[in-house]
Amino acid sequence: MNHDTYQNSYLADILATAKNVAVVGASRDDKRPSHWISGFLLGKGYRVFPVNPLHRGELILGQRVYGSLAEIPEPVHLVDVFRRAENLDRIVDEVLALAPRPAAIWCQLGIRDDAAAAKAEAAGIKVVMNRALVSEYPLVYERLHAPAAQGNAA
Repeated sequence: MNHDTYQNSYLADILATAKNVAVVGASRDDKRPSHWISGFLLGKGYRVFPVNPLHRGELILGQRVYGSLAEIPEPVHLVDVFRRAENLDRIVDEVLALAPRPAAIWCQLGIRDDAAAAKAEAAGIKVVMNRALVSEYPLVYERLHAPAAQGNAA
């Protein structure tokens, strides 16, 4: 897949089907993007599972922090990555070891590794790279909330 551009429908499908989101590289520092994106996701109704081995067992925004993806006790639908690009191949390997596997991996701005993405995609996992989820969310908002809007119109 070409990861230079994404259709809104591709992004909307990922965000609409995800309920449980693992935030890899989650930070307790409220100035860090991983912290406020976690809060954003919580505010939109997603269940957030912060992942950071340095803070295992602590709380971030009231959510227990896990040391790895494998420690999360529930299925994860989306893995949101806030780690350097050189870590992505290892993260993809962690994702591939999960059962069931997440449907998608979302890599934040500046994170791109085409070989790691190809490995995930070969296993049927959707990948978004070098995109800020919080910036893309408004572009697909209408698609995500259309059923609720139609229900309110009746």
